[in-house]
Amino acid sequence: MSDLSVLQEGRARRRFAELRARRRRRRIAAGVVAVLVLTVATLLTLHAGRTSGPGTSALRRATTPAPRRVAIVHRAPIAPTYGVAAAPASEQVQFKKPFHVASAILFDVWSGRVLWAQNPGRRRAIASLTKMMTALLVATHSSPRDQVVITRAAVDFSGSGVGLLPLGKRVGLVALLYGLLLPSGNDAAIALAQHVAGTQGRFVALMNARAQDMQLRCTHFASASGIVDRDNYSCTTDLAVLAYAVLQQPLLRPIVASRSAIIPFPIKGRKLYLYNNNPLLLSAYPGTDGVKTGYTAASGPCLVATVRRGNAWLGVVLLDSVNPAAEAQKLFNAGFARLRGR
Repeated sequence: MSDLSVLQEGRARRRFAELRARRRRRRIAAGVVAVLVLTVATLLTLHAGRTSGPGTSALRRATTPAPRRVAIVHRAPIAPTYGVAAAPASEQVQFKKPFHVASAILFDVWSGRVLWAQNPGRRRAIASLTKMMTALLVATHSSPRDQVVITRAAVDFSGSGVGLLPLGKRVGLVALLYGLLLPSGNDAAIALAQHVAGTQGRFVALMNARAQDMQLRCTHFASASGIVDRDNYSCTTDLAVLAYAVLQQPLLRPIVASRSAIIPFPIKGRKLYLYNNNPLLLSAYPGTDGVKTGYTAASGPCLVATVRRGNAWLGVVLLDSVNPAAEAQKLFNAGFARLRGR
């Protein structure tokens, strides 16, 4: 055999050996990948089994109000007499001394009939009671699964706020609703308004259009948060209607009834702890299930609260009250006692 033939045969053998080695490496790599895929699938299956028990699910529901797509409840328009028409004499309550409040009503949430009133219909600044309309618009114009971008305007807020909104990041819409309605976050109001309408100005226009659609006779909004007192006002009647509308929203109803909440949040620790300002919820007044507080220097302390006991469901609106917690409890105690003694 010539030297050239020997050289060619040696090269062919080396190429064949390299090809076999390459194929062997590919088979080994494919086997490793298959094992890894099988391992990951097994771990995920085991994890799902461990986290699907009733105890774990209850814990998740208690600590993580996760966004869920909730069907909007379409109901007949609220009667024009809601918050205006007097309840039957057998349900009405009387007090010998007036309350230290600019305007107030005690009403039946189911029917809107008024059990007691003091200066009803008087137009007043309403501070953060405004956020009831903000929440209502967000619930009807957004999806609970939405992610809201936190803008510079939301971070540069004034007044009460969540205070931990991460600039430029996305936050779940439901988390911001909790921040809006529990600690009364003005920053959450700005972020949600911009998410729904693009600008705060366009959102305020939506608020006033919705007020007209709901036939709110003495209501006008100037901001999404209520921090602006000028041209931001309402009355006991309209606020009773707003409270009823909020309580009909499946997304909002559990939020306004929450004494506190632990929210998944894109901050250090990954959790946000929020507490409701509602004094009746804080004092665990029996049956309390909403709705909103408010305060500015112009409005004074304000409260819209609802309490449900059995089939009876009563609401209170207090505007510029000296002691909202005490006066609301006094009204509710009298109202439920009257209903029991009919």
